[in-house]
Amino acid sequence: MQTTELSLDTFLSRFQLLRPQVNNASLNQRQAAVLVPIVRRPEPGLLLTQRSAQLRKHAGQVAFPGGAVDDTDASLIAAALREAQEEVAIPPEAVDVIGVLPPVDSVTGFQVTPVVGIIPPNLHYHASQDEVAAVFEMPLAEALRLGRYHPLDIHRRGNSHRVWLSWYQHYFVWGMTAGIIRELALQIGFKP
Repeated sequence: MQTTELSLDTFLSRFQLLRPQVNNASLNQRQAAVLVPIVRRPEPGLLLTQRSAQLRKHAGQVAFPGGAVDDTDASLIAAALREAQEEVAIPPEAVDVIGVLPPVDSVTGFQVTPVVGIIPPNLHYHASQDEVAAVFEMPLAEALRLGRYHPLDIHRRGNSHRVWLSWYQHYFVWGMTAGIIRELALQIGFKP
């Protein structure tokens, strides 16, 4: 599969110049946040996890590190950083937060805010055995290639909504995670 190179400088300038329109209208009141970790490399990567098969919700799914906002979290960004540390041992001080994407409503009743951050390439990830089965990296240029995402319209409780599906190696990337990556691709206008 051929991809066009995407340098970190190009990604950062596009992300900073083309700020997302944040719409706070949400069906969900409970707050959550995920970290969208971009690995600082000449050809940047996107760090993802595969959730443990033992979890009650979203077992085995590919996801970003994240979760519900706690009373101790000072902000949505703080929640995303805390969860990334708990799930894959990314130290909060190692993350250069560059911004947030518009919140997304989850089917589990949360308004999820994606926090985009740059992380160093030499971190040693230590997955929480209770929550994370695997940690892997996808080349950012490949992750942001819109053609890799395929729509599926789902009808649930009288409502219709679209989810996005994709494969990377043996990982099935879909739902909210695929939607967030696709939103990031649209946000920066990357066209490989």
